Amino acid sequence: MSYRQHGASRQSLREEMRRGEALKAYRALLRATRKSFAGDSPMLNGSAAEVRKKFEENRNVTSEAEIQRLLEEASEAAHFITNMIVQAKLNSRGGYEVKPDKEHAGATLEIPSEELLRKSV
Repeated sequence: MSYRQHGASRQSLREEMRRGEALKAYRALLRATRKSFAGDSPMLNGSAAEVRKKFEENRNVTSEAEIQRLLEEASEAAHFITNMIVQAKLNSRGGYEVKPDKEHAGATLEIPSEELLRKSV
């Protein structure tokens, strides 16, 4: 194998590894949205479309530093969605209920006013 071929195969291996990391980040984001927005089809569909759009926008990024930044951003977003988003659900009494999971332990929950919640329905 020539020096040039060896360099090309190393580059190909690096690209394949980055592709795998990007796919892992993509799947983690989708899992986070499926968990956080379970039962809310508009949010599930909208968040999946937004995740796909962001990854498509950055498909051709080649800078190692930029790729690393994007992967870290995706990881932080998945963590935020999983640990910081709790959906309030309208109950039969006309109020809203929040049921935090164990991932939310220790988090400070900001409950929107009834007025804001009514506007979003």
